Amino acid sequence: MRGFKISGSSLLGASLGWWVFGPVGALLGFVMGSFADNASSDNARGRAIGDARDGFVAALLVLMAAVMKADGKVVRTELDYVKAYLRGSFSEEKAAQALLMLRDILEQNIPMQQVARQIAQHIDYNSRIQLVHMLFGVANADGQIAQSEQDVIHRIAKDLGLSSIDYEAVLNMYIKSTESAYKILEIDASASEDEIKKAYRKMAIKFHPDKVAHLGEEFQTSANDKFKHVNEAYDTIKKQRGFK
Repeated sequence: MRGFKISGSSLLGASLGWWVFGPVGALLGFVMGSFADNASSDNARGRAIGDARDGFVAALLVLMAAVMKADGKVVRTELDYVKAYLRGSFSEEKAAQALLMLRDILEQNIPMQQVARQIAQHIDYNSRIQLVHMLFGVANADGQIAQSEQDVIHRIAKDLGLSSIDYEAVLNMYIKSTESAYKILEIDASASEDEIKKAYRKMAIKFHPDKVAHLGEEFQTSANDKFKHVNEAYDTIKKQRGFK
């Protein structure tokens, strides 16, 4: 694998990351170097090790890059989606730094299975679901999700340790079918009214934005979108079944 193109201020953090944390560690080290405003290298290293939010950013960028490259080309709509997301989440300066990082990641041949499996060891389950949800957002930036993009996201989800039923729930938020509402709630179309209500309450808790509150307020925007899909699915079923 080619080394990451990093600035001098990031070199120490990235080197430490490769040895201590593996593939994602290099990215986390880069985030530490780029995102630390005026911190000393010692303070920045401590921040890189302890900041779950930065780890999530690093993981998200490398996985986004894999999805963007899935169909053999990186299109403008995908870049614009990522830019809008980063600019809505960070200051202009930090968003620009993250975009430079993404540019370098896109040029690398990253072992996605190793990266995803390492992410699974360091990021909690609900945050991993959130990662997959955001990857579908990138894939859907041009209004359609290519099969190659869906395949890459599916492989990533498996390596992240997501259950098939959780993956199907997120998938059906983006690729609709006659049973999408039921799959989002992780139930069968033959479920009883009581089973549907119970499933909704379970999913409302499972996908509540507070589950990823530790990642920072900016990441809750996407979580709110996912929570909205759960509510819409429940409303759809209620209308179909005629109950309140």
